[in-house]
Amino acid sequence: MGVLMSRRQTVERVQKVSLAVSAFKDGLREQPSTRRRAEAGTARQGTLEQEVQEGEEEALAGPSQPEESSASKAAWERLRDGRGVEPEEFERANRFTPPAFIRPKRELHDDEPPDISLEQREQILNDEMCEICEVWTAESLFPCRICHRVYHDGCLRRMGYLQKDSAVEVTETAHTETGWSCYYCDNLNLLLTEEEMYSLMETLRNCKIIPGVCLTLDDFLHYKHQVHKQQFERTMPEAQEEQAALQFNALDPDKKGHIEWQDFLSHESIQLLQKIRPQNALLRLLTPKERERARAAFLALDQDNDGFIGEGECRQARHTWFRKHQKEMLSCNVSISHVGPISEGSPASSRNGKSPEKILPATKQEEISIDWPRFLRENVAYILAARPNSAALHLQPLA
Repeated sequence: MGVLMSRRQTVERVQKVSLAVSAFKDGLREQPSTRRRAEAGTARQGTLEQEVQEGEEEALAGPSQPEESSASKAAWERLRDGRGVEPEEFERANRFTPPAFIRPKRELHDDEPPDISLEQREQILNDEMCEICEVWTAESLFPCRICHRVYHDGCLRRMGYLQKDSAVEVTETAHTETGWSCYYCDNLNLLLTEEEMYSLMETLRNCKIIPGVCLTLDDFLHYKHQVHKQQFERTMPEAQEEQAALQFNALDPDKKGHIEWQDFLSHESIQLLQKIRPQNALLRLLTPKERERARAAFLALDQDNDGFIGEGECRQARHTWFRKHQKEMLSCNVSISHVGPISEGSPASSRNGKSPEKILPATKQEEISIDWPRFLRENVAYILAARPNSAALHLQPLA
């Protein structure tokens, strides 16, 4: 405590010298002898400021701790603030200022089961004005398939969220049943609170993960081994390593040999949410659009309308959340964004003249019956993981 007080007194003395020099600077210029004294005082001021600054830097850095580069610090700040792309990377001409993301906070009632009725449908209404410019025009507005927000094409471009490589995809899918996720819903990391984000950042730092850098299979497995050893103080079993390798393949659908940083961050974010928050808290993150898709999925599986489905059908639904990524289905007149099974009459539903929905009910009586609340709890993590536009599967469903 004495060291802190001494340093504070030194800072106060420096501030007093600075104020005195500034106040008499003009008058002292005409007096050579006084000017020399002022210059001496200024030199002394610089010495004190330098000592204080060096002392504070040493205290913050700690003993023999290497200084982080400015690029690394900026990357960690972007990670903390939830920004996927740094504004300085855009051409600033005709650009809008990116929004300031505010991380959510946990409420006291979050752990209580929410009332999500199967029978009561929800009315889905999109905003009438662009989320960015807050203006309605006759131009086509791009709706988000997850939330209620809508956007102008030009506003997305000026924000830097609609680059050349993604412009065509957004234009083609935003007004189809496949849908498009806005930059809020596309970033699963924004679901984390400040405390949860701090926990994730500490884990990434301890495992020497550099923000913004792609990960190879070796990098991914090495990271998973380190995390497992830190948590359980033992080596990760071979079965878990195989599961991690399968997850890597799911995050690399194009077989590029590496996974993008944003996909890795989304995967780790949803994994952390599963570990920290109970399922009831995750259910409160679902939007009305997601709840409606979940109802459609359950009702399509419950063909006898008894309010129950089989365990195999529930596992089947976990895979169908990600059907929106199958590009070859865009040409079919099929409800691709439908998170339930494809309808019986669709081109993709029949194989050898048989529909999978006709086969499943035969074994339904032999399986564990699952009702609507349990169906939601067991699928909520997969529903959330399907939000990003990326073709990667951020949470690989188990067989």
